[in-house]
Amino acid sequence: MWETLSSIYNSFMALMLTFRVTDVLDILIVSFIIYSLIKIMRETRAEQLVKGILILLLAFALSGLFNLKMLNSLFTSFFQFSVLAVLIVFQPELRSALEHIGRSKIGKYWTGISAAGADEQHIKDIRKCINSVVDVANDFQKSKTGALIVFERRTKLGEIIDTGTIIDAEPSVPMIGNIFFNKAPLHDGAMIIRDGKVHAAGCILPLTKNNNISTDLGTRHRAALGISENSDAVIVVVSEETGTISIAKNGIITRNYTRETLSMALEDELIPKETEKSDRIPIINSVMKGKKNERNQK
Repeated sequence: MWETLSSIYNSFMALMLTFRVTDVLDILIVSFIIYSLIKIMRETRAEQLVKGILILLLAFALSGLFNLKMLNSLFTSFFQFSVLAVLIVFQPELRSALEHIGRSKIGKYWTGISAAGADEQHIKDIRKCINSVVDVANDFQKSKTGALIVFERRTKLGEIIDTGTIIDAEPSVPMIGNIFFNKAPLHDGAMIIRDGKVHAAGCILPLTKNNNISTDLGTRHRAALGISENSDAVIVVVSEETGTISIAKNGIITRNYTRETLSMALEDELIPKETEKSDRIPIINSVMKGKKNERNQK
C-alpha cells in the first residue's frame, strides 16, 4: 500500500514540476466555458436534449460491451453525423448563446460601442421619449389600457420590426395613446422604440418558452418576456385587466411600478452614464481622444 501511495505521490510531484502558469490559465478558461454552457442549458429545452444524448452514448457503449453488432452499427452510423445533428437540434440554443456573448461587455468592447460615446442630443431624445412613455403608462394605468412598448438597445430587432408597421415618428403622449387606443388597428401589437423615436408599431413578439411563470400573466407579459429572452431590450407592459405597470428585461419581469419608479428604472437602463467611459478598451480611447484633438485643432 505504501508503495502505491509513494508511486502516486512521485507521479504527482513530477506532474507539478512540469506545471506552468499557462496551464492554470488553460484550466480556468475551459472551466469557465463549461460553467457558462451549463448555465445556458439550465432550465431550458437544451438540458433535456443533453440528457437524451447522454442516454444514447450510454446505449452505444453497452452495445459494444455486449457485442450487439446490429445495434452498435446503427449507433456508429448515427454518431457519424452527430455534429450536424447537434447543430440542427440545438440551433435555437446556440443562437441564443451567441447573442448573449455579443451582448456581453466583451462584445461591446470589440465593436467599440459605449454608452459614454452618445452625444448630448441623443441623450435628450432618449430622455424625452422616456418621459412620454412614463406619462402614457401613468394614463393607461388609470384607464386600464393595455400597452406593450419595447426599447431597442444593442440587439437590433429588424426581424420583429418587419412584422409591424414602420412609423418613425417623434414620441408624444397623444401619438402613443392613439396607437394603443383599443379600437386602433395597431393596438394589439408591440411598439418598438429605436434611438429615442417610435420606429414601428403593431409588431408581433415571440412568446416566452418558460412554462414556470405565473398564470396571472397574459399574452402581453409572455410576449415581453419572450423578446427579453432573445435580446437586451427593455420592455414596458401595462396590463389591460389590472392596469399594473411591469418591466421585462433579460427574461425577468418586475411589476407594480409607479410613475416615479418607472421613470427612474428606464433612465437607469437607457440613459448612458459617464462612468462607462472606462469600459472602452485602450485603443478605442486613444482613437476617440485623437479625433477630439483633431476637432479642437480645427
